[in-house]
Amino acid sequence: MKIKILILLTVCLNLSCDLQNRMGDFRLLPHPQEWKINGNSELNTSDLKHYFSPSGLPLPPGSSFLKNVTLADDREQAQLVYAIDSTLNIKAEGYLMDIKSEQIQITAKDEAGLIYALATLEQLMEDAEEQSVKLPLCQIKDYPLLSYRAIHWDIKHHRETLEYYYGLIDKLKKYKINAIIAEVEDKIKYKRQPLVGSSDALTIEQWQKLSEYAQERNISISPLVQGLGHASFVLKHEKYKSLRDDPESDWAFNPLDPKTYDVQYDLYRDALEAFPHGKYLHIGGDEVNTSGRNSGKSALELQLIWLNKVCQFAEEAGRTPIFWDDMPLKQSGVYRPMFRPEMKEATVDSIWEANQQNLEAFLPQFPKNCIYMRWNYHSPEAYGNTKAMQWFRDRGFKVMGATAGQTRWVLMPQRESNMDNIRSFALSSIETGLNGLLLTLWDDDSPHFELYHRGIIAFANDTWSGDQLSKNDLKKAYRQREFSHSVSDDAYAFIDSLEQPVGQWKNILLKGNKRNYLKEMGESSRETLIELPNTAQPGQWSIDHQERLALAEKMIESTKQIRKKIEQMQKLSSRNSYTLEVYQRVNEIVELTPKILLALRGFDHASNVEERIIEKSKILQLQKDFYRLRDEVEKTYSKTRIIHKPINYILDQDHHHHLANQLHAFDWQFFPELLLFDIISKELW
Repeated sequence: MKIKILILLTVCLNLSCDLQNRMGDFRLLPHPQEWKINGNSELNTSDLKHYFSPSGLPLPPGSSFLKNVTLADDREQAQLVYAIDSTLNIKAEGYLMDIKSEQIQITAKDEAGLIYALATLEQLMEDAEEQSVKLPLCQIKDYPLLSYRAIHWDIKHHRETLEYYYGLIDKLKKYKINAIIAEVEDKIKYKRQPLVGSSDALTIEQWQKLSEYAQERNISISPLVQGLGHASFVLKHEKYKSLRDDPESDWAFNPLDPKTYDVQYDLYRDALEAFPHGKYLHIGGDEVNTSGRNSGKSALELQLIWLNKVCQFAEEAGRTPIFWDDMPLKQSGVYRPMFRPEMKEATVDSIWEANQQNLEAFLPQFPKNCIYMRWNYHSPEAYGNTKAMQWFRDRGFKVMGATAGQTRWVLMPQRESNMDNIRSFALSSIETGLNGLLLTLWDDDSPHFELYHRGIIAFANDTWSGDQLSKNDLKKAYRQREFSHSVSDDAYAFIDSLEQPVGQWKNILLKGNKRNYLKEMGESSRETLIELPNTAQPGQWSIDHQERLALAEKMIESTKQIRKKIEQMQKLSSRNSYTLEVYQRVNEIVELTPKILLALRGFDHASNVEERIIEKSKILQLQKDFYRLRDEVEKTYSKTRIIHKPINYILDQDHHHHLANQLHAFDWQFFPELLLFDIISKELW
């Protein structure tokens, strides 16, 4: 008996030692430039009691993860020692970290480097605490490969709660994003042109406080105030109709009217006050052709007249202007090759040779103080894209790229959060020595912002450290960082699986790709929805739609499997449960809509009145399920989003058919489903 007890105690002791000595699974994002792990330290996360800085430097804002850590009297007493050394032989925002047996030592190049070193420490502590292991003995040398790493807030169709923006800034700091371009449109309560601001807009003072909070975390927010084109948020108002380039369209300003600039400069002034710490003023300027009220000037001439005026304003205001470069390239005939990666270099060169003089003729009129931003969301690797950027650089212009984490995708970003193209543009920007890169996050079809996070984190990683992580390892690290080390395995990789049924959902009830056009089509929108079964021809509808029905069955089966993975992750995750809740709602939307088709198939197969009554009851129950789901989606989304527009909000002409721009209420998200149920109630019984 004594021998058994001794053996048992020995086993328990060994297990205890194994738990104390086993290495944890540590994953950092962005991945450090150099990272060497040598074993375990003696430090549990709970052992961090004191910090010390030789120069008396306080912990920077955003260090609340250190909880009750207090200032030590001397270096030896502290478990965390940090300093800033501007002579450190490392790039700006860089740092060195050495986790020794009983002390963490950080030397940062600058204040930003200290913020980012602590962001790395926060991630290491999360992993250690979650896995009940000690911090690793390790050395890290880290710095960014691109100095300007900006994401885009597009809030033209809705805004998030103010609390959400504060939380988002904390997350961006954690992943070493250092800038935001905020496309504010009417979501500022403008003082100089008060009619432009929506009644649900934030005040200049509210934006200022948010900007200050971001600046303390090394994130500079610069405004994007659309100009020349994309001006519907201004020109929809009766007061400003006289400033339209086309009197019948609210899309573009007349660049020859001096009053245009009175309005635009007022909006700029208010926006710069709202975001006082930004480096830039993004002036837009894309997707527009103007006539100057039939002035006889070319669209390119008019564009450059406007561009020079607003760039001069930006310079006088102490900001560097950023301008989308697409229109001069389009108006000069060299635009198409930028989006044709399959086009041979010789063909691209011949197009440029034939049309380059159209650009060269206006070369003196291109402002030199402007950054020409080359956006390409699907083919940045195209030779035509790099050639366009090089044309500007060869002529002494400043250039920056813009990739995308969201374009015109419904419900959620697709193409693996556009990871391939994000990486491609990041690497080419690094290789060609560009200053930075912008990740655009368009709100055109208004997915929930939580679902942009994977693309943001991929962008953060690739602009900081390049391609050190494979795409699959990056996805694993994303799951570990955002949810838990318990779900880093590929078995929990549901997001890519969800993309396909989400893409199929968009038009599963439609004859064509018309979801974004139903509202403007009015009564004729009925023609774009699938027809209903004809009781005079039982079964024929199912034959006519057998491919659509087969697709519906596959979508339902896929979403069932995805639902199980989400539920597993919800049980295992330590962080960001709300993100999973949003994914859960998206999956439920995609699962329910195809069920409408299967319910109609049941009705179509009914051969008599009694059977039709039974099938009708199933459709009615499905309709109740749909309304219940719609309420759940609104409840979830509204935790962070202002989902309904103010009653007095004026909808613009919706030139680009943006779903969220078509109704005041959130019903735009479910317009085809609502329309079909209405038609069923009117036509089917």
